[in-house]
Amino acid sequence: MEQPMQQLVASLGPKVADHKVYAGELTLTVRAEDLLAVLRTLKEQYGFDYFSDMYSIDHFRDEWRFEVGYNLMNLAQRKRVRVKTFVQEDQPELDSAIDIWPAANWNEREVYDMMGIRFRGHPDLRRMFMPEDFEYFPLRKEFPLIGIPGSIQMPEKDPPKPYR
Repeated sequence: MEQPMQQLVASLGPKVADHKVYAGELTLTVRAEDLLAVLRTLKEQYGFDYFSDMYSIDHFRDEWRFEVGYNLMNLAQRKRVRVKTFVQEDQPELDSAIDIWPAANWNEREVYDMMGIRFRGHPDLRRMFMPEDFEYFPLRKEFPLIGIPGSIQMPEKDPPKPYR
């Protein structure tokens, strides 16, 4: 690992539960309660000023079911870092990163809409793709591939038109 990345990991100390380098990119694993402090430190002290995107993964296991990751860039130094954390199925909540990166707004809404992970402090946490009254989260692994019959009113299908 490069010297600056070693210093970054060392400076975050016990807030980093694990770290890995793959293809020259650093991935930090942090506890959910340390997430915002790590994100803020990366932006303010290490220049990771570009919020690229975020993701969520359903590992479908008893402990730490959901993984949420943030992809950040330091544009001046052309460095990337990924910060990931885990949340339990029975309380899928994290603090919102909107105060650090306003661009996280849509990403957090998408993670909420598709996985059901709530973001405390989000100013407008509502569904973006699914109807507000939809009871399910389509990217969770227990969601059937064919959907849940009758859960959403499907449009009438027009018969195919002949090709001319």
